[in-house]
Amino acid sequence: MGSLLRMNRLLSSIVESCNCIIDPQLPADDLLMKYQYISDFFIALAYFSIPVELIYFVKKSAVFPYRWVLVQFGAFIVLCGATHLINLWTFNMHTRNVAIVMTTAKALTALVSCVTALMLVHIIPDLLSVKTRELFLKKKAAQLDREMGIIRTQEETGRHVRMLTHEIRSTLDRHTILKTTLVELGRTLALEECALWMPTRTGLELQLSYTLRHQNPVGLTVPIQLPVINQVFGTNHVVKISPNSPVAKLRPAGKYMPGEVVAVRVPLLHLSNFQINDWPELSTKRYALMVLMLPSDSARQWHVHELELVEVVADQVAVALSHAAILEESMRARDLLMEQNVALDLARREAEMAVRARNDFLAVMNHEMRTPMHAIIALSSLLQETDLTPEQRLMVETILKSSNLLATLINDVLDLSRLEDGSLQLDIGTFNLHALFREVLSLIKPIASVKKLFVTLSLSSDLPEYVIGDEKRLMQILLNIVGNAVKFSKEGSVSISAFVAKSDSLRDPRAPEFFVVPSENHFYLRVQIKDTGIGITPQDIPNLFSKFTQSQALATTNSGGTGLGLAICKRFVNLMEGHIWIESEGLGKGSTAIFIIKLGIPGRANESKLPFVTKLPANHMQMSFQGLKVLVMDENGVSRMVTKGLLTHLGCDVTTVGSRDECLRVVTHEHKVVFMDVSMQGINCYEVAVVIHERFGKRHGRPLIVALTGNTDRVTKENCMRVGMDGVILKPVSVDKMRSVLSELLEHGVVLES
Repeated sequence: MGSLLRMNRLLSSIVESCNCIIDPQLPADDLLMKYQYISDFFIALAYFSIPVELIYFVKKSAVFPYRWVLVQFGAFIVLCGATHLINLWTFNMHTRNVAIVMTTAKALTALVSCVTALMLVHIIPDLLSVKTRELFLKKKAAQLDREMGIIRTQEETGRHVRMLTHEIRSTLDRHTILKTTLVELGRTLALEECALWMPTRTGLELQLSYTLRHQNPVGLTVPIQLPVINQVFGTNHVVKISPNSPVAKLRPAGKYMPGEVVAVRVPLLHLSNFQINDWPELSTKRYALMVLMLPSDSARQWHVHELELVEVVADQVAVALSHAAILEESMRARDLLMEQNVALDLARREAEMAVRARNDFLAVMNHEMRTPMHAIIALSSLLQETDLTPEQRLMVETILKSSNLLATLINDVLDLSRLEDGSLQLDIGTFNLHALFREVLSLIKPIASVKKLFVTLSLSSDLPEYVIGDEKRLMQILLNIVGNAVKFSKEGSVSISAFVAKSDSLRDPRAPEFFVVPSENHFYLRVQIKDTGIGITPQDIPNLFSKFTQSQALATTNSGGTGLGLAICKRFVNLMEGHIWIESEGLGKGSTAIFIIKLGIPGRANESKLPFVTKLPANHMQMSFQGLKVLVMDENGVSRMVTKGLLTHLGCDVTTVGSRDECLRVVTHEHKVVFMDVSMQGINCYEVAVVIHERFGKRHGRPLIVALTGNTDRVTKENCMRVGMDGVILKPVSVDKMRSVLSELLEHGVVLES
């Protein structure tokens, strides 16, 4: 730049000298020559300055692709300048050498100019393409600038959306969600008003539910079929609406033009499975309407990113509302479930209290009823063995039959109660099945002989002699069914047949729930009791196994039954994994009772180690108990007196006590048997048994201990066995029963009943 300044100063001095040389008084031709001379000088000077600038440009530019073209162009300019400079010497007389130099310079100038012109033909398209790319790059740069602006706008929108979403979802209370949405939108978009219209319960109107500025009272309604509402509900995008539409008239009229108004739909959850307290029960898809208004005192318009922000927020509000609806419903369901659980727990406690109260009542009544029954049966049996007139004997026998019926009723009620609450369990053991059937036959025959009925028993040859099962319950089932057959037959016969059930006879279409499980360790016993009695109508058969139910034909016979026997038999059979039913062709044609039960097969035939013995030898009736010393402990004076009377009648030497201490003080080695009532109030009779065991040591040196009880539960029996008692006798006790008990004690050293 310093050289350029020096050149400008040189040119200025030359111009001044030229002005001095030119004399305006010269002739016109000479003056013209003078001007050409000066012009050639300045042209040459300009030509020589341009290459200097080109050299400076090439030196400073590291990316220009056509340096050799600039060299050619510079040479052309230099030659042009040289031509004009040499031409200065042609204005005066000049030598031949000047002409030769002048000609050479012009020839070189012509050559270089032609070459340069030809090269420019090829260079210009490249230069044009470079210019095109430059324009393309400029457009791309502008587009990138716009996209960067959009990205920055989207980032700003995303930041606002995240902020709004965080605020909206910070709670799951729908009222807070909606109010927070309006407040945050109003703050982010600088709105003048923002409102939310919710569908009414009928679904025919929109109700103004929430506003930002509270300029209008909440509760205004508009018809949902308005064109502007249908237009908004018809798309999921934001729609610009008129400021004068019914849903947009939310601000007072002013002197400024109202700002732009947009509306967007907010989808509501499909509530077919949910019921929100004050929301409509929606069966089709419904929407709420959100209206947003820009300030009236500005020329501001809605931008694209703002509309996108509103759409995203509307979707987020819909999601948050769905979550809130689900939460409200789940909380309501949880509260309802808690209430139901509390009610169920209360009902369970009440049921448990009722069961305990019933069990306590039954236990007390069992003991309290069996105690007087014990006295009635015992004294009646004693009276029966005295010398009586026929009329007196008939009365005593009637008393005994009635007492036995009442005792059976007590047993049935207690068994049914324990069957219903699930506390009754089978007493499984090995027993002689053939002997059980024969014993049932021996018990039934005396009753049948009075009515002149012929009773037969048929046992198949393949029926095992020893089986595993509940002997007492099986006998109870047989006695009940056979007893009914004898009771309701006036003449004819009663047949009992038992055999191993074959697989084809186990399936009964009347009981599809009866499922047979074959095994090598058990078999199914099929028993049929057929009678020639009064028969049963087909419509009465399904009701026979219901509690306290009898058929009309049975009721008219005045049988005196309670309707509990068959109901209990059915439950016993079910406990034994079996099935029971009755067949009859009608009234007067007799009936057949059939039941199938599951019994086990013992490993060896001689494994019949019975826990108690109930079979009486033939000489029991002739066994003498004269002088047998017996101790009776019972707090009830009447019961104590009755038991003493039974034992005294059998020839025993009886001592009675009414307390634990008295019993332990009186008992000696001379006492062979101790009968104690284990239901005594305030006395732990089990401790008495333990003390007697400890005092007398080995079994042959101590008295045999037998419990007298009115409780039929399994726990009582187990407690008696646990403390080492030798037997359990259930009240009431007759003379024959006491005789058999003493016989078993003296012969086997153990007796157990339940």
